Amino acid sequence: MDIDLADLDFWRRPLKERNEAFARLRQQELPVFFPEKKVPFLRSGKGFYALVRHADVVEASRNAKIFSSEPAVTNPEPPGWVKQVFGESMVNLDDPRHARLRRIVTRSFSPKMLAGLQSDIEAACARIVDDVVRDGPRDFVGQVAAKLPIHVICDMLDIPQELRAKVHQHVDISTAYTGVRPSLARSVQLAGQNMLALLALQRMVIKLGHERVADPKGDLVSLLVNANPDGEKLTDKELGSFFALLLVAGNETARNTMAHGIRLLTENPAQRELLMSDFDTHINGAIEEMVRYVSPIMQFRRTVTEDYSLRGLELKQGDKVVLFYGSANRDESVFTDADTFDVTRDTKPHVGFGGPGPHFCLGANLARQEMRTMFRELLTRLPGLRSVGEPELLLSNFDNSVRSQPFSF
Repeated sequence: MDIDLADLDFWRRPLKERNEAFARLRQQELPVFFPEKKVPFLRSGKGFYALVRHADVVEASRNAKIFSSEPAVTNPEPPGWVKQVFGESMVNLDDPRHARLRRIVTRSFSPKMLAGLQSDIEAACARIVDDVVRDGPRDFVGQVAAKLPIHVICDMLDIPQELRAKVHQHVDISTAYTGVRPSLARSVQLAGQNMLALLALQRMVIKLGHERVADPKGDLVSLLVNANPDGEKLTDKELGSFFALLLVAGNETARNTMAHGIRLLTENPAQRELLMSDFDTHINGAIEEMVRYVSPIMQFRRTVTEDYSLRGLELKQGDKVVLFYGSANRDESVFTDADTFDVTRDTKPHVGFGGPGPHFCLGANLARQEMRTMFRELLTRLPGLRSVGEPELLLSNFDNSVRSQPFSF
């Protein structure tokens, strides 16, 4: 086959060609194995089996005891020293350690907490659109999509205003590092920039954590560093790791979906008209369809903990599998006319927030809330808003990120 999911050249192909390649892979009798090249400064595995069908992604997601998130879910895996420096991210842990961290932070995303954020999100959206009206349309990502999630997260943690520009800068650096590597020189450069950015973010939030232990406020940092009713709280390293995860993962899902979403609404005017004919009825379905169609995080890796038979494929302990969410979200056996954008589609089984199981996206409801509020503000105040021209995409096999998207209104 002329398909190599482990090669950078594949991810340079136009989206239409990549979708066609995944469609061919879904027709194969068994998941296909892809060997990997050695990557400088990173663990070089022997390769992975590509899980591209919806049923396979769901089975692996639900069965976390067999399909482990340890040592890491990114592809390729970082070296072991990274955990020693930065601590272990919740996304790279299995139970019981994962369950403990998730139990501590879950209360930060409870319905009551999210309801309390709504007025702040509405105010942030209004300010962002005010700025767009004042400054004129240039780049939808920089002016809208990238602003809201970072603003909301910084509000949740009560990050001082003077630090927020630095937070945004560090997140952009971390995003650029994720995914395939173009060359040795670029790998070294990105690795160094990423390490410095993560260290800066950790130092920032750990310092805030110490302040909030001494003087708790009503913010998320105070909630995490002071013991819950069970006496559990985050350590300095755990707080730093969670902050980095929240900023990168919590930012990218909403940011990428909004950036792609405005283009989808522009290219599908009938769907946009349907949405605006009854916004409250259709917006939730529209957001789910955007997430399905976009698949903002394209893949996660899992390590097989014991011999296991997956649809006739005999996996051995230590084998690697990669869950390709974008392919699963276009599986013809689950989604009729999967390449068609349809805001009325029943998208309940999509895996755009990850598959079902213990690692389902913790911030999914917050991302939905942000997007619902922002699209309401944009489309009601700027009814002529539309994307213009082609987006500039990040070259990555992990993050379906839009670097810039020209627009007008």
